Amino acid sequence: MTIATGVQAAPYAAMVVDAKTGAVIHEENADTRLHPASLTKMMTLYIAFQAIQRGEISLDSQITIPKAAAAQPPSKLGLRTGQKIKFRYLLRAAAVKSANDAATAIGFAISGSEEAFAKRMNATAQAMGMRNTTFVNQHGLTHPNHLSSARDMTVLGRHMIYDFPQYYNLFSRRTADAGIKQVNNTNRRFLAAYEGADGIKTGFTNAAGYNLVASAKRGDRRIIATVFGGTSTANRNARVMKLLDKGFASPAGKPATGRAPALVAAAPALGPTSGAHTIRVSGVVRRSLRPQTRPGAAAPAPVQVASTSGIEDALAAALLVSAAPAAAATAPQEAPARVAVAAPVTEFDDMAPETAEIFAEAGIAPETTPQPRPTERIMTAAAIAPVDASRMQAVPEVVTRVSTSGGRLWGINVGRYNSRNAAERVLIQTALNEPGALDGALRRVTQRAGGFDANFMGLTNESADLACRRLQARGAMCFMIGPS
Repeated sequence: MTIATGVQAAPYAAMVVDAKTGAVIHEENADTRLHPASLTKMMTLYIAFQAIQRGEISLDSQITIPKAAAAQPPSKLGLRTGQKIKFRYLLRAAAVKSANDAATAIGFAISGSEEAFAKRMNATAQAMGMRNTTFVNQHGLTHPNHLSSARDMTVLGRHMIYDFPQYYNLFSRRTADAGIKQVNNTNRRFLAAYEGADGIKTGFTNAAGYNLVASAKRGDRRIIATVFGGTSTANRNARVMKLLDKGFASPAGKPATGRAPALVAAAPALGPTSGAHTIRVSGVVRRSLRPQTRPGAAAPAPVQVASTSGIEDALAAALLVSAAPAAAATAPQEAPARVAVAAPVTEFDDMAPETAEIFAEAGIAPETTPQPRPTERIMTAAAIAPVDASRMQAVPEVVTRVSTSGGRLWGINVGRYNSRNAAERVLIQTALNEPGALDGALRRVTQRAGGFDANFMGLTNESADLACRRLQARGAMCFMIGPS
């Protein structure tokens, strides 16, 4: 994009990180607030992808172009006021050609105005941990309050790769069909010149200089390099390539210089929450999933847990568990009660190859091995505890649950989604967000009448509570699933 401002070119700033770990390899003026120019469009596109995932809009939605979009200066697609065009073509034009009119139309289509969309951009930036960024518009044309930093744009670029890998290939296309014309990539020189380069976004204004957030992958290593304030396209590309070389030459996961940044990942903001736990009004999980035994560990003795509802039944369940070892050998036999133990399948139905590759690159490839289907277990209620018949009526079901090491019988739910793929993607994003709290947790997607529940299982009470607190602090929905 070009626009005369009369402002001196921005000072130079740069950052290099290992994409998988977020470890900083190099930084210079990384937190200086500068003009991002069209790097802004990464956030515009990120929110567009988020809106598609949430069902707010679809790729084939017909968008009517507002006057404000058609009036934008170059670079532009050439949209006219009142013209109708599919949303997918606006995405291509903004990502590949860096079209200002397309970016503005995206904002209006999702939020209704530039101001409303900018608020969403800023809220998303804050959730990601972009501490030095304020957005005023969707395209990045110069405004005194529209500022960001090399660190923040690196954070955003990393999210673009790992949060929406199904759309990331847009940034590596040399050309694209934008509906009304074929458009060329503003980053095609870099893409052609550097081995493994596959994105991400260029930016230029007189005030910003020549900016670029670049990503390249060689083998199982991906490096992200960001440059602000290049003096020309050639100068910017040369600087980025040198920084990428430095990144690939550094030990994997061990930064050569600098410090590990707070590359905080943002779980999908499904609405504000407060307190330690969030109670979902409908679709309450009444029985937790059955955690798998951890690999390499001998299967411990089973623990009997009664599935109940209400405080009295919960107390009855506790009594049953404590009394079970002594009573199991002597209690008389009763009619067996059949109960289903859920062991849901977690898999991708139709993942694109590049999506699977990026998920695998993150070290959390989707589980594609079929899991056992729900099975029936037959138990005799009286064999569990010597209680009277009237008390047993308050405990309608008894489930055998295999205990895992460390009391990892808890889980968390991070939402219900319209498809298995959407639920699995959210689980993977969340696993990237909270690698510490969710270390070792098992991702499980459970199909229910209202959709697909995204759950993490095999947690302790403390780790489940910690994970929910962290997710809720960013506005994400989360509630704990107890060992009921």
